[in-house]
Amino acid sequence: MFRHAPAGDLAGLVRHIWVPVWDIPAGEEWEQHVLNYPCCQVVVGSDYARFYGVVRGLSRVTLAGRGWVVGVGLQPGAGWLVAGRSVSALTDTWVDLDEMGMPWSALVPAVRSVMSPDPSDALAQRRAAGILEDAVRRHVVIDEEGLLVNAIVDAVEGDQSLLRVDQLAARFALTERSLQRLTRRRLGLTPRWLVQRRRLHEAADRLRRGETDLAGLAAYLGYADQAHLSREFKAVTGHTPATFRATATRADPAGDQSESTRSMQ
Repeated sequence: MFRHAPAGDLAGLVRHIWVPVWDIPAGEEWEQHVLNYPCCQVVVGSDYARFYGVVRGLSRVTLAGRGWVVGVGLQPGAGWLVAGRSVSALTDTWVDLDEMGMPWSALVPAVRSVMSPDPSDALAQRRAAGILEDAVRRHVVIDEEGLLVNAIVDAVEGDQSLLRVDQLAARFALTERSLQRLTRRRLGLTPRWLVQRRRLHEAADRLRRGETDLAGLAAYLGYADQAHLSREFKAVTGHTPATFRATATRADPAGDQSESTRSMQ
């Protein structure tokens, strides 16, 4: 997994760039469980090219054979601008870049031409990332509403005291109804899901690193008790915390799951 910081002038539009390259022995597979950051992504790979809406639950990625992907994780407020429509219809799904038309469909042959000779080459990765960045730079301009969405998500992610929707609405001088409409249109999500995802994302991180004190983890994340954490975690991921911990540590023995790595599609 390679990571590249986006260009500084794209701070309001691009969150991160990630480039996984894999070579799995014949007859074997590697499965990654991912609880994604709430943003859309533009992804060009050796075998597919897609625009992903936000995935609410736990996604599973199975890798086999040889391949690579160059992905751009957009800022939360940028997905709607790239898609050219409300992203609520794209939640938990994706569309081929060819279906999105220009300029996005033109990215596919350009990126593959750069990456195909040696996908592990850092210069090739940077050039491929630059192709995607240039398309965003030339065709997308962040708007005031998009900046507001970015700020809302940043607040949820950065402030563990924000545990209720009314607190979040008050922070940004919005009614709960206005906040709900805004996040549904720009993210395809509810404000409650944003708070839930933040807490479960941190729970998943700590479980992946081998956390065993589930009662202490529940208290740290603001849950009423361990049972509440377990019910919510299983509802979203399909696993109990204990099962997820066992599976995740086997799949990733190094325990190094950065935000960009977790965001792989």
